[in-house]
Parts: sequence; structure tokens; C-alpha cells
Amino acid sequence: MQSKAKKYLTPKEKLTSRIVALLEVSPLTLVIEKRKNRDLPQINERIRFPKIRVIDTDGGQLGVMTPREALQMADQKDLDLVLVSDKADPPVCRIIDYGKYKFEQEKKAREAKKKQHQADVKEVKMRYKIDEHDYQVRVNSAQRFLKAGDKVKATITFRGREIQHSNLAEELLKRMAKDLEEVAEVQQEPKKEGRNMMMMLSPKK
Repeated sequence: MQSKAKKYLTPKEKLTSRIVALLEVSPLTLVIEKRKNRDLPQINERIRFPKIRVIDTDGGQLGVMTPREALQMADQKDLDLVLVSDKADPPVCRIIDYGKYKFEQEKKAREAKKKQHQADVKEVKMRYKIDEHDYQVRVNSAQRFLKAGDKVKATITFRGREIQHSNLAEELLKRMAKDLEEVAEVQQEPKKEGRNMMMMLSPKK
């Protein structure tokens, strides 16, 4: 019977195998733990660079020093030492209130996300003979879309001989534009397209 070939491990593989055996955890668990540590904020004792450039709370330069020295200065002010740039040489840290700093960073991220909003075109359909209640429902819907940053295409559809009353449809669309003038501006004036008349509104800047 042919014996199985012996598998030789590299020194690194041997070390990993020993660590896993000692801790009684899987390699996957080690990877997860390593990622968790990498995701932790780089503040205070977690800053492990030999030397760092330190900025004070008011933006003044405190010079280059060890993280231990900078952390002592931060402790004296009851503040945190926070890594703000690990790409610089030496890395740059700032003495600040980390809770406030984190809040400001999250606020900036939310504002940036809002600016990235991709405007959709929402359509509001109605007849030129629409009653007042239904008209207000359409206006409220359009207002909601505009406040969300979307454009609104207001469309009136004609049936049969109704197309002869296109002037009434135009008046209705202009009324809608007037009712929404606080949140919208007319991107395209009322215009006939086949058996429809449409108007395009965009959020007011």
C-alpha cells in the first residue's frame, strides 16, 4: 500500500498552526479578529508609530514627539489623541475630543451622501377637468418628490375631443407651478406632446 506524501509546512505556516492549536480557534476566527482590530479607531494607546507630529486643539503645531509624550499632553486636557493622517511623514495626530470629532465626521459623511443623490423624474398625471381635492393630492405628491430632490413631470392626458381645450390644461399646469413656486422652478414650460401636455419642474436651488 502506497503511503501518503508527507506535507511540509513553511515556518510561517507552522507558527500559525501552533497559535491556532494554543487558542483552540479556527484560522477564520483569527482573520476576523485581525479585521476587527484594523477597524478600531486609531486613538490614544492604539497609536503605535515611533514618532508623530502633534496638532493642538486650536490647530497650533506642537511638534514631533513620541505617542506616549503626546498622550500625556492629551490626558492633561482630558482629551484624546486622534490619528488624522497616517500618510504623512511622520503621521499627524491631533489632540481633540474624539466623541465630538466622530460626530463631525459622521455629519460630513451624511451631507456628502445627500449631495450624491441621483435625481429621478417622478410623474404626476391628471385630467384638465380634475376636481379640487384630487388636484391638491397631486400638488402634495409633487411637493414631496421635489423636497426629496427629484424632478417632477406633470402630465395632462386628453381623450377624444378634449384636446380642443388645451388652453385649460395649460392654465392648470401653470397654476400647479405657481402653487409649488416655493420648492420648485419650471425647467420646461407647458408643452403639447401628441395627446398629452406636460411640464417639467425641478427642485429650487
